[in-house]
Amino acid sequence: MNLKISGHHLEVTPALREYVITKLERVIRHFDQVIDGTVLLAVDNQKEKEKRQKAEITLHVKGKEIFVESADTDLYAAIDLLIDKLDRQVIRHKDRLQGHQHEAIKYQPEPIIGEALP
Repeated sequence: MNLKISGHHLEVTPALREYVITKLERVIRHFDQVIDGTVLLAVDNQKEKEKRQKAEITLHVKGKEIFVESADTDLYAAIDLLIDKLDRQVIRHKDRLQGHQHEAIKYQPEPIIGEALP
């Protein structure tokens, strides 16, 4: 999997990079058909101080592109929220891929009332 981690108004330290990679391993364990991903870590200058630290990810999996974003006061907490949301979406995508392979229903015509059975 190709992974690009970048920062906006923020320097991505080796500790942040390692934290994101270890958290993404949980997602890859559930669904291994991930092609590539782009992570953006940002610090926004908003008036709301509760939602300043922001994390976004765009994950390209087989058959779909998944985008998730989260914001929190702490960047590590924002990454945790991001991974939780991403994990739920990846599991839902995997279930949808596997859920459409039902066994075919065999057709048996019902006898018409009043008709003699053989």
